[in-house]
Amino acid sequence: MNPVDKMGTGMPIHLDTNCLIRFAGGVSDKLSESILTWIGQGVSVQVSAMAWAEFRCGPLTDDDCVLVSEILTGVIPIDREVSNEAAHLFNVTGRRSRSLADCIIAATAIGCSAQLLTENREDFQPFLTHGLQLA
Repeated sequence: MNPVDKMGTGMPIHLDTNCLIRFAGGVSDKLSESILTWIGQGVSVQVSAMAWAEFRCGPLTDDDCVLVSEILTGVIPIDREVSNEAAHLFNVTGRRSRSLADCIIAATAIGCSAQLLTENREDFQPFLTHGLQLA
C-alpha cells in the first residue's frame, strides 16, 4: 500500500529489518519498486535504531550499507518514549519470548505516526490494535 494514496499525505514509512536486507540484496521486485516509488513521491523512508542494528549485524558488504543509507531519511533513536511504548506493547501482547525487538520497531513506527513495511506481517499483527499501521 502506498502511504501517499492511503493518507493523502507524505506519511513516513518505516522499514523492518527484512526489507533493509532485501533492498540491499539488489532484488528488483515489488518491495524495492514500492520503496523507490515512495521516495520519488517525497515520502520519508526511515528505520528504527533497532532495525538498523539488526541490519548492521549482517552479513553485509560496505556497498550494501551505502545503498540502504542512501534511501533513508533517518534512523530514529530509541529514547525514553519509545522504550516506554515498547515495554507497554511487550506487556499487553503477552510477553512473548524474543518479541522485544519487534516491540521496539513497532513502538518507533507508532511514535512517528509511520506505517511499517515488513515481510513478517504475522509478527506485527498483535500491535495493530495498539496503533501500529502496516504498509
